[in-house]
Amino acid sequence: MGKKLLITEKPSVAMEFAKALKITTNRKNGYLESETWIITWCVGHLVTMSYPDKYDEKLKLWRLETLPFIPEDWKYEIIPQVENQFNIVKELMQRDDIEEIYNAGDSGREGEYIQRLVFMMAKPNPKAKMKRVWIDSQTEEEITRGIREAKDLSEYDSLSDSAYLRAKEDYLIGINFSRLLSIIYGRKLAQAIQEDKASISVGRVMTCVLGMIVQREREIKNFVKTKYYKILGEFGDETASFKAEWKVNEKSSLYESPKLYNEAGFKKEQEAKDFIASLAGKQAIITELKKSKQKENAPLLFNLAEIQNECTKRFKIKPDTTLEIIQNLYEKKLVTYPRTDARVLSTAVAKEISKNLNGITRGYKDEEVQGYIKKMVEEKYSTNLIKTKYVNDSKITDHYAIIPTGQGYENYSQLPDLQKQIYKVIVKRFLAIFYPPAEYNKVQVTVTIENETFYCSGKVCVKQGFLEILKPKILEKSTEKEKNGENENEKVEDSNLEILKTLKKGQIIAVKNFEIKEAETSPPTRYNSGSIILAMENAGKLIEEEELREQIKGAGIGTSATRAEIIKKLEKIRYIEINGKTQIITPTEKGERIYDIVYHSMPDMLNPKLTASWEKGLDMVAKKEIKPEEFMTKLKAYIHTKFDKLVVKM
Repeated sequence: MGKKLLITEKPSVAMEFAKALKITTNRKNGYLESETWIITWCVGHLVTMSYPDKYDEKLKLWRLETLPFIPEDWKYEIIPQVENQFNIVKELMQRDDIEEIYNAGDSGREGEYIQRLVFMMAKPNPKAKMKRVWIDSQTEEEITRGIREAKDLSEYDSLSDSAYLRAKEDYLIGINFSRLLSIIYGRKLAQAIQEDKASISVGRVMTCVLGMIVQREREIKNFVKTKYYKILGEFGDETASFKAEWKVNEKSSLYESPKLYNEAGFKKEQEAKDFIASLAGKQAIITELKKSKQKENAPLLFNLAEIQNECTKRFKIKPDTTLEIIQNLYEKKLVTYPRTDARVLSTAVAKEISKNLNGITRGYKDEEVQGYIKKMVEEKYSTNLIKTKYVNDSKITDHYAIIPTGQGYENYSQLPDLQKQIYKVIVKRFLAIFYPPAEYNKVQVTVTIENETFYCSGKVCVKQGFLEILKPKILEKSTEKEKNGENENEKVEDSNLEILKTLKKGQIIAVKNFEIKEAETSPPTRYNSGSIILAMENAGKLIEEEELREQIKGAGIGTSATRAEIIKKLEKIRYIEINGKTQIITPTEKGERIYDIVYHSMPDMLNPKLTASWEKGLDMVAKKEIKPEEFMTKLKAYIHTKFDKLVVKM
């Protein structure tokens, strides 16, 4: 009787598959075997692309006449340290009794690539049927579903094509332009940074990210603070008063005046004083009064970029540390697949979501979380997420958002404290989506003195809703805003509200006094190791507003699986420095000089839109919208064009 062979990404994952398949016996050297199944594993990458000198010994030397190097037939080799495991996998794949081979690698583009390289080099039994297991978590239930519903491997060929092309693109751009720029500018760079010799390392994504960091640093260094003067009016009587801020509009005597710095600020303090003097003795009338109720829903769920940014803010850890932790929580069955771009759930998962909730209720011994669940039950909050913004099949490519599985609690007690805290952050974000929206009462008041207008608003939370779970974060955010001097007239919101509610449209109101408030422009903030990940996801834009971030997503730099590694590499090669306490990123002198070299030689390498367009092209290959050959033709043309221009400059 023939056997089924299943290959996972690493030994620990193989053991989970073995448990799910009830294989408990016969552990051999590098694999497990039962009557029907053989389970083996890779140990990360087993195969790699060969360096140019494997094509030709002469290519070991970096010479202009050997560039650009673009092989027609690509060479690959087994990584020496893992050759033993490769040979085990190869022998198993070639066995005559193997009828089916299951690729159970990591369910993403890079996972597909690791396994396809092995298949390519191992030349499996041609009679064996090749299948692909694609799972969203490592729970027994999901593993058995993945095996049961495994599709023909060929259905993932376009994903494999995209993975091969990504590796070839990074290889060709990295090797060719690192060598070329080092030949042209290496000596000059070495002199500038006072080293004996210096090579220049460039990469499709890495150089673009370095550009974002250097540009931000220069904006900060070149920033000149500008003072301006705002006017606040205090209206009311001895018992109750409120402050409102003056802003220019079309009716104002200062509309489009050169005296103004912005819509609410004067360039000179004296001009502000003169303006106040012009209002003396004039009547103030409430010309507009708007009362409204506002609702705010819980934020969307975490994808990898969002949780990396959150953990950098909360715990001051690097994105690669966050990924390692969430990968561990995934392997311990506690959360779903981490390397995801989606922040929503699929309809299929949403229909079964009570399983996750029931699991958390039974297994997660955390008093605070159990309190939130108890309230959900007592208040009969709906667990039906269909037709909410948290379920959207069209916004999911490979995997849905990161959520707790409601399983794996047998592994929980052994987790280090930080891992437990991060797990709790994921659980709380998940529970928040079942809570009702937060509700606010808001009053907006417009006071007019002749043709000049003052504005004030008051807002108070009347129902906490989801804020009950996520409130600490919301409070931190508003405190942060106050620190940064944002929303001046929002600061007095709550105390204002009761006063504002008593006002009536058309009412004449006493002017108590006017005050001039000095303000100044502030420079852009530096990226930290979490916010740079968000900026990469949004093609170079650091978008703080969550809803807006969701709208423009889809043309990022790098992928959720690779972004943390890119930051790590830039730090390792000393192009950037990351402050251990704050996680703030600054470029090194070397990083800045590399930036200048790239800026003067091939500036489009620094353009996030170009880098994102290459990523989009790879995505189109994966979706079968363009053929791999078309992508490769464009890539070769790009390299040749760049070379021709740069060599002329020499």
